[in-house]
Amino acid sequence: MAALTDGNPALIIVDIMGTGRPEDDDGGIPSMGGEEERVDRVIPLIEAARASNIPVIYIIEVHRPDHVDFGRELDGDEGIHCVEGHPGTRIHVRLPYREGVDYLIPKRRYSAFFGTDFEILLKGLKVDTLFLCGGLTDVCVHYTFVDAHQHDYHAHVIEDCVGGSSFEAHNASLKAMEYLQHGARCSSHDVIAAFRKRQREAA
Repeated sequence: MAALTDGNPALIIVDIMGTGRPEDDDGGIPSMGGEEERVDRVIPLIEAARASNIPVIYIIEVHRPDHVDFGRELDGDEGIHCVEGHPGTRIHVRLPYREGVDYLIPKRRYSAFFGTDFEILLKGLKVDTLFLCGGLTDVCVHYTFVDAHQHDYHAHVIEDCVGGSSFEAHNASLKAMEYLQHGARCSSHDVIAAFRKRQREAA
């Protein structure tokens, strides 16, 4: 079996957004909770990726104030969310984003591939393996994973660093991603260990 970080990996931070203050939550997206605890687990991942010269790519969902770009997103359980200018519509304040060093991809839809220059960036970086964390497991993470799969990328979901709209949806989505690519599910502990091993081998 191939090593976890064979090839050219990138760490993808999907929609980990906000201020960490409950009063700044726009309330438009259901959640199983635990967002701040996941931020705590993602920060060491980012640090390990940087130490290994693995690109860190932040994805954020952003919608125009007049809502013209929501499309069918409001036909289901989600309300108005991620509107430009809202305090929560930004990379989470506790994540160590470095402007000009890390990469930022804004999107108007769930998948990071849809209507963005995400794949142009991946090809420019010669990335062939994606490690996904963030939310929602069953929406933006899942749809980005599926598009990665269909574009022939190796994809992994860091299961203790993603959260769904509910526990049931979260678990079902993890199973669905593992169905598409065996070995897709991994833990932050395993990914950090793989990143550090890669760093040692490059030294």
